[in-house]
Amino acid sequence: MSFIFKPAIRENVPLLIGLVSGTGGGKTYTAMRLATGLSGGKPFAVIDTESGRALHYADRFKFDHGALRPPFRPSAYLDAIQAADKAQYPVIVVDSMSHEHAGDGGLLDWHDEELDRMAGDDWKKREACKMAAWIKPKMSHKEMMSKLLQLRAHLILCFRAEEKIEMVKEDGKMVVRPKRSLTGLDGWLPVCEKSIPFELTASLLFLASDPGKPVPIKLEEQMRDFFPRDRQVDESSGERLAAWSHGAKADGPVPKSPMRESDAVASSPTITADQAIYLSDLCKENNIAVQALCNAAKVKTLESLPADAYERSKAWIETVIEKRNAK
Repeated sequence: MSFIFKPAIRENVPLLIGLVSGTGGGKTYTAMRLATGLSGGKPFAVIDTESGRALHYADRFKFDHGALRPPFRPSAYLDAIQAADKAQYPVIVVDSMSHEHAGDGGLLDWHDEELDRMAGDDWKKREACKMAAWIKPKMSHKEMMSKLLQLRAHLILCFRAEEKIEMVKEDGKMVVRPKRSLTGLDGWLPVCEKSIPFELTASLLFLASDPGKPVPIKLEEQMRDFFPRDRQVDESSGERLAAWSHGAKADGPVPKSPMRESDAVASSPTITADQAIYLSDLCKENNIAVQALCNAAKVKTLESLPADAYERSKAWIETVIEKRNAK
C-alpha cells in the first residue's frame, strides 16, 4: 500500500490548552469563559477533582458536571475524558489536572507504592530502586498523553501552581530567590509531570496580581494573537480559537462575546469566583465573619466585590488579625 500526501488544510483541529495558576489567579473562571467561547455557547463538560468547586460557576456558565475521585491514576483521567469525548461535548475542562501528579493515588503516590513493593523498608534498596519505580507510573502517563492527542473535542486542563524558591551563589554569596524554570514565572511553577506544559497546544500561567491575564509558558507564533498579555482571556478568545481551528485567519476581527450585555456589566468589574473563594476561606481560617468583610467593603456579597478592591480586602483581613494578636 502506497503512502499518500495531499495539500495541508487546517480544519477541525482539536486544541489542548493548559491553564496554570496559584490561588486567586483565576484559572477556573478563565477556563469556563474560554470553554464557553470555544463551544459556541453549547454545554461543555467539566471533570472536577476539587470536591465540587466547579459547581460554584453553575449559575454563570452552561456545563455538565462530573466528579472524579481518588485514586487519581492517569487511566482514571483518561477514562473520564474519553467518556466526555464519546458523548460529543465540544469542549472538555479538567479541573484540576494537578491531582494526576500530586493527588491521592497520583504519580508521586504510585511511585512510593512501587518502592514499597520493590524494596519495602530496606532504605538502601529503596535508593537503588528509585528510577525503576517510575517505570509503571511513567508508562501510564505517556499512554494517557498519547490518547489525549486523539480527541475530537477541545481540551482545557487546569493546573495548580506552587511558589518555589532556590538557593544560588551570586557574587560569592548564597542568596534565596524565586525558582527559575521554563515552566513558570517569579517562582510560580505548575504542579504536574514536567513535560505536560510543552506537549499541549498552548500553556498559560496566571498570577494573582493580575487575574485572567496570560503569561505564556508555551505559545507558538500562530497562537499569540489569541492571548495578548494585556487583556484577560475571555469568551471572545475561545470564539477566535474555535474559528481558527476550523480554518479562519488568526488576525481576523474579535467576535462578539456570547454573554448577555447585562452579564458582562455585572461580571467585568468584580473579583473572580476563585478570588471570592480565597477571601472566604481566609476569613474562615482566621475566625472572621465573611459578612464583616462585606460590610467593610460596602458590598452585599463577596462575589460583588470590585476587582480593584481585592488587594485592599486581603490587607483588611491582615489588619484585623494583627489587631487581634496585639490585644
